[in-house]
Amino acid sequence: MNTLSSPCIIATRESRLALWQAEHVQSLLRQRFGWTVELLGMTTKGDQILDRALSKVGGKGLFVKELEVALEEGRAHLAVHSLKDVPMEMPEGFSLCTVMEREDPRDAWVSPRFESVQALPQGARVGTSSLRRVVQLKAIRPDLDVQPLRGNLDTRLRKLDEGQYDGIVLAAAGLKRLGLGARIRAVIDPQVMLPAAGQGALGLEVRTDATALREALASLTHAPTWLAVHAERAVSRALGGSCSMPLAAWAHWQGGTLVLQARLGHPVDAAHPLHGVSVSAEVADTAAAEALGLEAARQLRAAGGQVCLDAAAALSASA
Repeated sequence: MNTLSSPCIIATRESRLALWQAEHVQSLLRQRFGWTVELLGMTTKGDQILDRALSKVGGKGLFVKELEVALEEGRAHLAVHSLKDVPMEMPEGFSLCTVMEREDPRDAWVSPRFESVQALPQGARVGTSSLRRVVQLKAIRPDLDVQPLRGNLDTRLRKLDEGQYDGIVLAAAGLKRLGLGARIRAVIDPQVMLPAAGQGALGLEVRTDATALREALASLTHAPTWLAVHAERAVSRALGGSCSMPLAAWAHWQGGTLVLQARLGHPVDAAHPLHGVSVSAEVADTAAAEALGLEAARQLRAAGGQVCLDAAAALSASA
């Protein structure tokens, strides 16, 4: 695709949300460059394995591996990802070339009966399969019965509507993108529940050797989002982030200053206190953003987070 003369093929998962994201990028590429753009829908292992937590079956990479194989084999030219699903270390030969303007990065509370997590009765059942969400829910409501919830967005909402849960926690961005914002009972304040690194942002992945394509797609990057998510991802990368590690990281701008908050919990002991830090700096390039993330990671370790990291490593090793 170095000449950009052939049709541009986008590899995408086939869930409704993933297809929306791919079609959004398809439309932008047609408008911006006048390209012929086609979609290659694929089902990933992460979409197929729904009876176990991601931490027990291989982690977030299960949602992107098949798409990367399509890129490697030349069946597709780029892949569109929810950035929070992209592993922190990119495989050799692949590049995250573009990060688009972020949607709402926050988590959303969805419930037909209860207006907030705080309004739930004692022992209420809440659905989420994110360890990050589990430890933060337990921090504010240790009495809750937090149960696994897997599947695409429509499947999760159906399980809620069937009465399997009193409420569920989802990413606000996905609901808004699919026109389901009315299902959001409350958007959760980041100070109560910090988002995952990259949440709400779309990333475009290409082969590193696709030079001309990378350069063209780079023009779609939203610089403030790019810097924010690079700071967030640097925290996770420095701590060896995995689905077995309940880690949250959220960076936001206050003028020219990037404020990065990170929070780390224990993957097994719900009574263990959360470790949280906040760092800030004037950030003008990727190197400075990543340096901010490294500082947040250093402070998390210094604040007592190493015991959580050790427990997460042991959990990953036994999975």
